[in-house]
Amino acid sequence: MKDFFNRYYKKQYLLAFAKLSIFFIYFYFGFLKVLNLSPADSLVLELHNTVIPFIPFNIFYPTLGIFEMIVGILFLIPKLRKLALVGLVLHMTAVFSPFVFTPRLVWNSFLVPTLEGQYILKNLLLIALGLIVLKDEN
Repeated sequence: MKDFFNRYYKKQYLLAFAKLSIFFIYFYFGFLKVLNLSPADSLVLELHNTVIPFIPFNIFYPTLGIFEMIVGILFLIPKLRKLALVGLVLHMTAVFSPFVFTPRLVWNSFLVPTLEGQYILKNLLLIALGLIVLKDEN
């Protein structure tokens, strides 16, 4: 077992997997939004109506999806990873905003998240992974 880890648990393989994982998650979830098939539709609609109702949702939602797809692609391009991190930070600011603007959608009770709240909190892993990828670039 130790030989297996010494052979396959190499930094370059882990970083490649991290970059592909970030790409897949961002591109796939963004693509679902573009197709209007995302399970996050209702959460995004509620947040949109609360924060930016002046932008038509039928324009905002696919644009958000395209933005997510671009962030995913940027993580695959070494010279653009810093820009990808900027996109990740902007996106995560929006992703975590329901905790401020629509808390009833993300908390059942004190420190007990809804399914949507859990979905959002798991994005801390994407933030950590993005920072690790960027740190390796420097």
